[in-house]
Amino acid sequence: MTTTAAPVRLTQFAHGGGCACKIPPGELEDMVRGLTGVPSPDLLVGLDDGDDAAAVRVQGDLAVLATADFFTPVVDDAYDWGRIAAANALSDIYAMGGRPVVAVNLLGWPRDVLPAELAAEVLRGGLDVGRLAGCPVAGGHSIDDPEPKYGMAVTGVAHPDRLLRNDAARAGLPISLTKPLGVGVLNNRHKATGEVFAHAVASMAALNDQASRDALAAGIRAATDVTGFGLLGHLFKMARASGVTAVVDAAAVPYLDGARQSLRDGFVPGGSQRNLAWVRPHLDATVGEDELVLLADAQTSGGLLVAGEVPGGTVVGELVPRGESVLVVR
Repeated sequence: MTTTAAPVRLTQFAHGGGCACKIPPGELEDMVRGLTGVPSPDLLVGLDDGDDAAAVRVQGDLAVLATADFFTPVVDDAYDWGRIAAANALSDIYAMGGRPVVAVNLLGWPRDVLPAELAAEVLRGGLDVGRLAGCPVAGGHSIDDPEPKYGMAVTGVAHPDRLLRNDAARAGLPISLTKPLGVGVLNNRHKATGEVFAHAVASMAALNDQASRDALAAGIRAATDVTGFGLLGHLFKMARASGVTAVVDAAAVPYLDGARQSLRDGFVPGGSQRNLAWVRPHLDATVGEDELVLLADAQTSGGLLVAGEVPGGTVVGELVPRGESVLVVR
């Protein structure tokens, strides 16, 4: 008689999932405040405004971008987790207006608990997304870790004068979003119930390469990607750095199917609630609490949030001169 082993549910080996396991934004800002490093006239983007990657000018028309991103399992399927984590790490380069040129893997694996074959599937997912992006994945680093973690350190290139950055948003511009929200609550439901949401996986594994190219072609100067701090958290950082107020039209924001039902059923990540608590002192809202929680929902490998209009994006608000609040939701 033969028996078939039950599938391994990777999300059950992690205390959190995806970008929802980030250190809360307020705690993180306190932690790194004052850590400015070695001053350099060639450092174009550093720690100051919470941009997605560092940028250093290496010659007149060339800047090198550097970023790293990794997290615990966001889905149970090892290959899909690898794809999502890779797309998420590459997104930091796209969010800066860059092109990724090389990536290396970052892997933590409980080798006495989970089989090596599963780790190979995670790495295969990352490799396939790197191939899709035209970005070589050249080795990396691994450790024996009680909790599985995976991501990438990515190096990219960009023109120094065409960077997309947090501090370049200007009043009078629309705010566009290039992927729907809702993966936070759907992933939380997946972790709790095992339900699989293929459309959420497809959204998270999709690259932001075309949105980045479209933003550059449109002459856009300010963008970020929507990840663990939610739309409200990342928009707050951009508006604060740029000295403007962001006005969000809540009814215009797109959501993945099932997101609102998952919220009603109580599948809200703790990270989403912490995001809302962080921005609340700077927020003027006339919508209900459920709407605010969704707008603050901790995303994994979300879309680009752009100060301007891009093909395929949804206009979700506008930037206006700085008022009493940094964020306004209507």
